[in-house]
Amino acid sequence: MTKRLDLRVDFAFKSLFGTHGNESILAAFLNAALRLPEEKTITTVHLLDPHFNKENQEDKRSILDVHAQLEDGTRINIEIQLNNKHDMEKRTLYYWSKMYSSQMKEGMDYGELCQTITINIVNFRYLSHINHYHSVFQLYEREEKLLLTDMLEIHFMELPKLLIKWRRKEVDPREDQLVRWLLLLEASEDEEITQVLEEIAMHEDQVLKKAIDEWERVSQDPEVLLAYEARRKALLDEKSALKRAEKKGVLKVALSMIQEGMDNKTISKLTGLTPEEIDKLRHQ
Repeated sequence: MTKRLDLRVDFAFKSLFGTHGNESILAAFLNAALRLPEEKTITTVHLLDPHFNKENQEDKRSILDVHAQLEDGTRINIEIQLNNKHDMEKRTLYYWSKMYSSQMKEGMDYGELCQTITINIVNFRYLSHINHYHSVFQLYEREEKLLLTDMLEIHFMELPKLLIKWRRKEVDPREDQLVRWLLLLEASEDEEITQVLEEIAMHEDQVLKKAIDEWERVSQDPEVLLAYEARRKALLDEKSALKRAEKKGVLKVALSMIQEGMDNKTISKLTGLTPEEIDKLRHQ
């Protein structure tokens, strides 16, 4: 079998979930993610221009988000992040605001604005104080927990937390469709997950079967592979740069501790640096 694209890479994710012709795959994912009542099941999804908020250099990466509109006008943006840049809450609010405000046209009334949802799928632990792998945020009054409006909805889906629950058999893709779709993103690296999902696709879920077949097809497309490898390399370079920046920050903190007269054992405990690394700092 051909090695399949890693769907955690945003380019590969968009190739499967955000490409014209694959709207049924995106609709199935959104039905699972939003857990809508049966009477509100999503049947039609319209993919929108991904350049809607491309106003500066940083916005250019929005081209790799999946941006869609539902029949009732609801707008949804899906972003997948491999690396933790420690700015997710501000980043997601920024993109939510751009997507919400982009609806406004000249002469339009505020009452015509539709619900706007952002879904962040992250390949790192983000909300450390929450055990759930899927968290949903809205605007509530602090004391009464009264919902102000449903216009804003922000989802975080943390893949590492889901994998832990999967290994502990606390979740079952046969029973939970969101678990099914999120595990698909991990399947390229896990043979057991792949086998379970292929069995479900064969006997229970025709849309999942379509997704796996399409995933297999794009994984053999030379043009897709070329662009995918370029994007994967860029993400690896980004990860290395983030690690270097984090290390530099830790070294700076350790140096301050040394100047305050703290001992190696305490510095090592607080920073994670080895005694050898701390000694090297002392003799700089």
